[in-house]
Amino acid sequence: MDKEKIVLITGAAGGIGSAAVAKFSQCGWKVIGVDRRDFEGPFPTAGLFILADISKPEDISSIYEKASSFSPFLNAVVNNAGVQVSKPIVDTSIAEWDMVIASNLRSAFLGAKFAHPLLVKAGGGAIVNVSSVHAVATSINVAAYAASKGGLLALTRAMAIEFAKDDIRVNAVLPGAVDTPMLRDGMNRGQHGGSSLQERLENLARKTVNGRIGQPQEIANTIYFLATGESSFMTGQALVVDGGATARLSTE
Repeated sequence: MDKEKIVLITGAAGGIGSAAVAKFSQCGWKVIGVDRRDFEGPFPTAGLFILADISKPEDISSIYEKASSFSPFLNAVVNNAGVQVSKPIVDTSIAEWDMVIASNLRSAFLGAKFAHPLLVKAGGGAIVNVSSVHAVATSINVAAYAASKGGLLALTRAMAIEFAKDDIRVNAVLPGAVDTPMLRDGMNRGQHGGSSLQERLENLARKTVNGRIGQPQEIANTIYFLATGESSFMTGQALVVDGGATARLSTE
């Protein structure tokens, strides 16, 4: 009989996070979910939900104390939690910049430090960092977010190199436009035109090669792939899932 699998997912109450919780649970994994907001609906009964803010170092320490009490090992960690500040650089405060970096980048660094011994106890495993296409091509008024996601991509490579000796693979998924609350909240930056949210979403969809916006489940499927043996020869990689958006020249 296969050994029970345990995954820890941050940002578990968000669009992509909740889809990842469902995906892993449906595939027989026990899920430890983390978010600073309550999880909507019932959390998987065999799992554990931790209410915490990963931008605070003391909360990350507490998260992993609770996780290690729940399970002495982890097979995978998904660093998915993230925040976005939609402001021009000159209007972004130091506090806002620091909050974005702490939430999106420092949390993955600290999470790796605490997760490493639990992944080693499992005999190896996987870390999946949820970055963004903004790590490789960005737009107006999201500088802090883009910088944090670019840093996460570099951190992914560094973690992959350092953790390889422990049979821990580290990869990043870079979602493009995915229909989540974060996407909808950021649609007022004026980059897509349109007088209504629906019109702006339709304009955005037309900019992808596939002609549509992605769904959280599609990113969750990619996360699951990177967390399992199906991707056993992949580490230090950035897997872009964006409907082909970054394949097209912006001047076309």
